[in-house]
Formats: sequence, C-alpha cells, structure tokens
Amino acid sequence: MAALLAVSACGADRVTGNPVADPAAVALGAVGGPGMSMIGPTLPDLFGLPNVVSLAADFADLEAGLDGSVGLAIMPVGGGDMTVLGDWVVGDAWSTIKVPLALAALRNDPEGLRDTAEAAITYSDNGAAQALWDSLGTGNEAADAVEAVLHEAGDMNTDVGSRHSQLAALGGNQLYEFGATDWTLTDQVRFAAQLPCLPMANRVVTFMSEITPSQSWGLGRLIDAQFKGGWGPHDDTGKYLVRQFGLIPTLSGPIAVAMAAEPESGSFEDATDMMDKMAMLVGEHLPNLHGGLCSH
Repeated sequence: MAALLAVSACGADRVTGNPVADPAAVALGAVGGPGMSMIGPTLPDLFGLPNVVSLAADFADLEAGLDGSVGLAIMPVGGGDMTVLGDWVVGDAWSTIKVPLALAALRNDPEGLRDTAEAAITYSDNGAAQALWDSLGTGNEAADAVEAVLHEAGDMNTDVGSRHSQLAALGGNQLYEFGATDWTLTDQVRFAAQLPCLPMANRVVTFMSEITPSQSWGLGRLIDAQFKGGWGPHDDTGKYLVRQFGLIPTLSGPIAVAMAAEPESGSFEDATDMMDKMAMLVGEHLPNLHGGLCSH
C-alpha cells in the first residue's frame, strides 16, 4: 500500500463521558487476550471466520508492542457484521464530527457553504466548521441537525456536544464545542458504513479524498482512502487522543474503518505512529476483507 505524509494538529473543546459497551458486539473467544477481537452476534459472512481470526491475531501482535490504548473497527459499507479490535471504546470526536456536521450544513445550503465545508474537511479548519455549525441555528438546533444525520446512518446513541458540554453547563464560550461530542468507536464505524449511502453525501465523501498531505497519516497511508481525522489533548492530562475514520476500497466494495489511539507518552507524534501501524495492518489484510455496497 502506498504511503503519503504525516502530522499536523487541530482541536476543539472537550467533554467527558462514561464508556458505553456496544450491545451489537460480542467477544470472539477463539482469539486469546482481553479486548482483542469483537464481532457481531453471528459470524460475519462477508469477512469469513478465518479472515477475522487472522486479522485479530495480527492485531494482537501489534497491540502487544504498543505503549498505550488503541481501537480498530471495520464494517462493510451498506451494513453487515462488525469487527472490533483493541481496548479503546469511547472518547471525544474532535474533528471527526465535522463530517456529519458538513453534511447537515450542505443540505441546507449546498452551494453557499461548499467552500466552507471543503475547508472544514480537507484542512480541518475550525473556523470553517464553526461557520457550518452557526448556519444550522442555535446550539440546540445545530445539535439536532447533526444528530439527525447520525440517526439516518443508524447511530441512535451519540449526543452532539452542545447540550451537555462542560462549557455549556458553565455558560462559557461554546466555540467548537461540537468537537466535545463523545463518539464510540462502534457508532463511528456504523456511521461510516452508511455515509456514502446517505442523500447528498457524495460531496462530503469527495472532500474526504482530498485531505491535505500533512494530515494524511493513518488511513491516509492507504491507496484511494477517503477519511477524516480528529485530535486533541485531554484537559486533565494534556495527553493526546487521535481518531480517524474512513472508507477503503476492496474488490467487493468499500469497507468502513474507524481507529483511535491514546499513547502512554501522550504525544501527538506517537499517536499518529500508532495510527499508521494500524492502517498498514488493515492494508495488509485488504485482499481478504470483503466490503459492500449501498442498497439503493
């Protein structure tokens, strides 16, 4: 798989939340070690048990050599069984939330907000994302609009940040508070798997194929990937969480992938290095990972 480039930085306000286990995933006991592999309640037909076990075993080897917490989730586009690896469960969405935000805003004003949405996705421009948010009305109205997009994609759990962020509760500056949304890895990959199937999503997905090279770590190392990253430090520790989700082509259609990394060192560079390693592992297994297509 081809490599592009590495790092940059961006951020948003933070909100904490309690991890919520995904009821749609159960442990695959055939692969040793806690948190190594989770799949749907039935063995995935599209991936095939041998392929899942092979990927999980290789991920276990990779995870054992990493100093920190990581998570990887994979799902065929259009829906199907989910494979989840690693012990990372939930955290701030950071700039990954700009994808459903951009789609919600473009549906209201597809031409007037085109350049703004492009900047918010391709360069992860926070000011552009704030303009998209403001275009949707009040904080609650904007949160409703973004949540409606998530619901269309089957994510019925995620609360977009404005209604419950620490800043909102304190009556403080709510700039960029949408990045403080808690988004589980499983809900994020579920959204990604439906994203190309949503009305008017083509433009946003196209922007995800035009990410600036300085932000093309992780999934950006893979040929023809469409993706968006998000990153920022925890308020209490200053340690970075780095996230990314996207679409990767296979011969049978694209797969949706979501990843997260929190290195013990707390550094952004170590986090993106962990993301690179997970992405390259996915790339090595692509010939055996089957994707899907939208049903309409």
